[in-house]
Amino acid sequence: MQLRKSALFFVSAAAFVAVPYVGFAQNADSEEVIEEIVVTGTGVERTEFETPQTVTQYSEDELRLFNSSSQADLLTQLPGVSAEGGGGEVATNVFHRALPSGGQFSFTPLLYDGIPTYTTFGLNSSAFDVYYRNDLGIERAEFVSGGVSNLFGPGSVAGIINYISKTGGPENEGTIQIEAAEEGRFRGDYFFSGPLGDDDSNTYYAVSGFYRFDEGPLDSGLDTQGFQLRGNLKREFSDGSGSITLYGQAIDDSVQFFLPLPLDGASRERVSGNDGAEVFTMNTVDAIGLSYDTPDGRFTTPIADGVLTKGSSIAAVLDKDLTSEWTLNAKLRYAQYDHQFNLFLDGDGIGPNTPETQAEYLVNRGVDPLAAATAQFSYAQSGQALAGGDLLFGNRTLDRWRDASDFSAELSVGRNLTVGNAEHQLTFGGFFANSQADDLNFITTYLGDFRNAPLLVNVTLVGFEEDASGALVASADPNAQFALTKNGLAKTNGMTGNRDRSARRTAFYVADQIEFDKWSFDVGARVERLDGDVKQFNIANFVMGTDPLVNNDIEQVGFTDGSLLSGTVSTTEWAFSAGALYRFSDTLNFFANASTGYFFPQVRSVPFNQGELASFEGETIDAIEVGVKFKTEQFDGYATFFYTTLDDRRNVDFENDPNNPGSVIEVVTTQSTEAVGIEASGTYHINDFWSVNANVTFRDHEFTKAEGNPGIVGNELRRQPTEMFNTGILFHYNAFDAALFHNFHGDNFANDSNSVKLDSYSLVRLEAGYTVEFDSGQTLRISGSVFNLTDEQGITEGSPRQGNAQSGQPSQFFVGRPILPRRAMLRVTYDF
Repeated sequence: MQLRKSALFFVSAAAFVAVPYVGFAQNADSEEVIEEIVVTGTGVERTEFETPQTVTQYSEDELRLFNSSSQADLLTQLPGVSAEGGGGEVATNVFHRALPSGGQFSFTPLLYDGIPTYTTFGLNSSAFDVYYRNDLGIERAEFVSGGVSNLFGPGSVAGIINYISKTGGPENEGTIQIEAAEEGRFRGDYFFSGPLGDDDSNTYYAVSGFYRFDEGPLDSGLDTQGFQLRGNLKREFSDGSGSITLYGQAIDDSVQFFLPLPLDGASRERVSGNDGAEVFTMNTVDAIGLSYDTPDGRFTTPIADGVLTKGSSIAAVLDKDLTSEWTLNAKLRYAQYDHQFNLFLDGDGIGPNTPETQAEYLVNRGVDPLAAATAQFSYAQSGQALAGGDLLFGNRTLDRWRDASDFSAELSVGRNLTVGNAEHQLTFGGFFANSQADDLNFITTYLGDFRNAPLLVNVTLVGFEEDASGALVASADPNAQFALTKNGLAKTNGMTGNRDRSARRTAFYVADQIEFDKWSFDVGARVERLDGDVKQFNIANFVMGTDPLVNNDIEQVGFTDGSLLSGTVSTTEWAFSAGALYRFSDTLNFFANASTGYFFPQVRSVPFNQGELASFEGETIDAIEVGVKFKTEQFDGYATFFYTTLDDRRNVDFENDPNNPGSVIEVVTTQSTEAVGIEASGTYHINDFWSVNANVTFRDHEFTKAEGNPGIVGNELRRQPTEMFNTGILFHYNAFDAALFHNFHGDNFANDSNSVKLDSYSLVRLEAGYTVEFDSGQTLRISGSVFNLTDEQGITEGSPRQGNAQSGQPSQFFVGRPILPRRAMLRVTYDF
């Protein structure tokens, strides 16, 4: 088999960072061929081995092995990163080097082709991965932790995740892939590329996309379905001085999202519901018709749409050598998305947020004992009475409209020069972004029984009614019926928030990469200003009057009263970074880097105080990394020590509102943290057929300050284990290949109070395939994979809505989110 060569470039937001790609295959003599591709980083040719920072890269073939239906499938393999996708394909929770976070991409911008998917985190709580999906058009993925390169583009001293798209070349190429999986999943992918025009054309195209329909991975009666189309058009200048590339994306995709559910209080495993079947999700198709009157008309929950994204983006990238010493790089992008994030919560916020007996349901909602004695429980659809021992589960849908637009522009100029014996590559650049996002939220409360995909339940009190004040009283008519829930709908409903937020970011940066004898040095600085605008509509309760279908059923709903608060925030922050690498030998390098930088507080974390927005100041991060890199013919890897501190982080959580049962509020806490640890990663090519890779992280982390909650100082950060490791075993013999991946996620805590401990778990993935080769380089690969091979039920989080109030003491039920269950998949891939 001949080794295919490919040129690889790492795009860190604006500049290039050196990254190697090690490819290996069998040649005709069954000898292993290892080739290191050297790429250009900010004008300096370096491999990863010669870069003073840690870099991890995955090739196209490796991405296929990870079977990445969500970002978590890939990101969980990264050293120092814990990532989980128990909620489904989007809103991946990413935690990096023990920085405090509720998940998502708080500290690690998500880029495609060096351009951010969205430039400002925290205008609402949607994660960056709701806007983009991975497909066959991805050439590789890269993660850069710290260093000067992360001062460019959207900037992040912590790290950047970057996916690089394939572009076309002089030959027509393509891939068609069909996959099917358990629980009713079907997906079709395609990729086509080649020259545009005649054989001498300098213009090339690439198009990729998919359509996917999925009744799983958890069966709720609600489907995941949609498509994405991506493409690029690249024009290479005839004088060889560079290129200009246009990128485009269109998406219309709806993804079901899964939150925690009641589990067994002792084993924390899934339990059986009223029907005797195992319970996997509280999501239910029965909720799609829930509706109620508002001052603006009838509201019907769009919960069936799940996480819905419709929209498009367009971008242009110019790379140009102006002279032998000067280079120019420019990027422009505009995106517009209609976006909703609709989800089922983990309880109704009124009762205990766990399954209740019918008597407990009435007592926990303050129903008078005389009225409770008359209660009748029946299924909303059939009218059939519940059995006396059937459990109930009150729950809510949270429907959030989050339309967003985003514009970004970046321009950088590079200059090569020699000073004495040192080679310098200077980079000067600027970055501008203008982002806007809606944040409109509705709560709908309902009652279901306790089973997988619950059935809605009506509760009727006989001989009772509400008086004019809304109090429950005995009716003069003994046959009167008062509906505590009707068609499953309870009474805590309405708008809980209506906000419009925007942010403008303006940054300038400078960097110098220096090559001197056995040394490489990086130094850089960035200054940035953020200006934010907030418009917040006030919410009030409105009485909607008597429902003619049920006697004296007076409804109150939350809705905007038309009054508005508005304000602006702004701050200017600085970041500095420096790194050095010493080439000790051909197989051993030492490196170190240090950074001091900032994160802007999430604009949504800034409350109004007496009509004015609160203070807005940067969150300071300091990071140090010292390590060693190894490289031989059969082994390459690194080991590093890291230390990070983050001061005055404004953390935002969605929690139950203690002053308004049934509603949710954003709880903002200001925290400072400290983390110290070691990471090691390596790949060993045993022989022509076998290779193994592994990485391990040990770390210690704690809160050093917590305004308003000093009791958590010294506690570990939530959902971040102190031990993690990944291993992979790969086998390739002639046409057969196989890979086994193991991810270990250590003990951790579900909340900041450390009152709920989550046990360690292991996640195992298996992939195997057989490839048939045809003439002209065509191949057909038939492969199978199994996610969560051992069907582990490890818990990734507790109940976020309960926050620090959740107890870890033994009880009948525990609310938590297990990793998704085992799922087998079959795939056929045709490359031509």
